[in-house]
Amino acid sequence: MELKQQIQETVQYIRRHTEMRPTIGIILGTGLGALTKEITQKVVIEYEDIPHFPVSTVESHHGKLIFGKLGGKNVVAMQGRFHYYEGYTMQQITFPVRVMKFLGVKTLLISNAAGGMNPHFQRGDIMIITDHINLQGDNPLIGKNDNTLGPRFPDMSEPYSKELIDLAEQTALNFKIKVHRGVLVAVQGPNLETKAEYRFLRFIGADAVGMSIVPENIVANHMSLKVLGFSIITDECFPDSLKPVSVEEIIAVANKAEPKLTSIMKEVIKKI
Repeated sequence: MELKQQIQETVQYIRRHTEMRPTIGIILGTGLGALTKEITQKVVIEYEDIPHFPVSTVESHHGKLIFGKLGGKNVVAMQGRFHYYEGYTMQQITFPVRVMKFLGVKTLLISNAAGGMNPHFQRGDIMIITDHINLQGDNPLIGKNDNTLGPRFPDMSEPYSKELIDLAEQTALNFKIKVHRGVLVAVQGPNLETKAEYRFLRFIGADAVGMSIVPENIVANHMSLKVLGFSIITDECFPDSLKPVSVEEIIAVANKAEPKLTSIMKEVIKKI
């Protein structure tokens, strides 16, 4: 089935549950789902009920599409995302971004948990993503291009909106929340990296490493959405002092840092 037809069938199903036209889309990463509690006038749809939607297989990702009001704006939030390491194709994990665009979304706010490699970063810090490096060995735009969705060769000179980066940084300053700017590198996962890999990733210019965001960003840019991305630094990936880390620890750090990120995201949404 053609991608466009799948998108239209998904949108038709969603429209049977809500007529809301969200202008802002939100994708929440590992341990970062609490922003959805702030959404009012909610309509909640389970991923498993939505045609052509994958279902998240990661325990910390809940699998709900939530429509409602946040910061005075109509929003749609994905509570739980899909990852390449779950065995889905790049086209499947980015499908919800395409659906968001067809529902009316113009701006995408996106977050993940990431390992910090910049020595100035500490566990629990927030990084505003300024750029990325795709080392996932695949791209969601490979294959036949539908020109009605976006151009064959989309420009990526500003993958994350400079205007929104400035707004997020100013918002954090107003709230006295420490933030960094930095480059995210995306790898396949699901294993964490070796010392040699961390050295390599740092050497090529990355400040943090994660297993998501980049494919979604590529598709968002393909469809002319403005993107603002955040990484919560959940573990310190310094090769010379590397310690084993568990997913439970990563989630605990993300949960602790989450209220800071929620404050920034809410205020940014208000000002968009």
